[in-house]
Amino acid sequence: MAETLAIRSSRMSRPRPVPWRSILLHLVIALGAVAMFFPFYWTLVTSLNADSRLDSAPTLWPADPSLEAYATLFTRLPFARVIGNSLLLAVVTTLVQLFTSATAAYAFSRLPFRGRTAVFGTYLATMMVPLQVLVVPLFAELKAFGLVDTYLGALLPTFASAFGIFLLRQAMNQVPTELDEAAALDGAGHFRIFWTVMLPNIRPALATLAVFAFMGSWNSFLWPLVVLRSPEVQTLPVALAGLQGQFTTQWDVVMAGSIVSILPMLAIYLFAQKYVIQGVANTGLK
Repeated sequence: MAETLAIRSSRMSRPRPVPWRSILLHLVIALGAVAMFFPFYWTLVTSLNADSRLDSAPTLWPADPSLEAYATLFTRLPFARVIGNSLLLAVVTTLVQLFTSATAAYAFSRLPFRGRTAVFGTYLATMMVPLQVLVVPLFAELKAFGLVDTYLGALLPTFASAFGIFLLRQAMNQVPTELDEAAALDGAGHFRIFWTVMLPNIRPALATLAVFAFMGSWNSFLWPLVVLRSPEVQTLPVALAGLQGQFTTQWDVVMAGSIVSILPMLAIYLFAQKYVIQGVANTGLK
């Protein structure tokens, strides 16, 4: 007995082997995080340096920090109006996409109708058509209806999302059908099942789609550039591109605008991060 206790104590006193693989993995992750964070840090430092230039090595610390670029951004330019335009379009796009994607996903997931698989596959095939191919016919159609240079003209092509329908359909397919049957036995119709059974069970997927839809609208450049012509209705990406002159560019002002454009997306992602990770994991997306 004493010999057994001595063997156990000797084993417990031995130093544990160093998990080199774990250390190496964490080191690689840390280096990757630094490499990904550096462009954002450089953008912030450049926005705090007056008369910054990009033809030299990046400055790692502002020599004379100043908020002059941010003051210029909001005093000499209608930047508050531009941010409001982008925010309006992004919020409306997100809300409408959540509604249209959720209702269509419920139909594809729970309503048996002839040709459902073929219709769903055809709709997914539209994801392979780039926006550049659709710009001209969309613009001609909106011009015929007098919707060019209007908020509605910028919003209409974004109201439906094939990716959103696919994401929510995958989430609804994982909800047990027994819940639908139990609700139907209680006298619930499709609308009540959709509202009280489906939506509460796919909240992570809804949050994921909300983040993707908001980011897609907030960063959209080509379509707002084509359809919105007046400065009063310009969006943030278009206004940032307009800050770059043909011969000279105030890079500190451009970088200040970039920092301002990042903040709403960062706040939304931090708020919905848990749901985004859970939604992507549950729907099987890689």
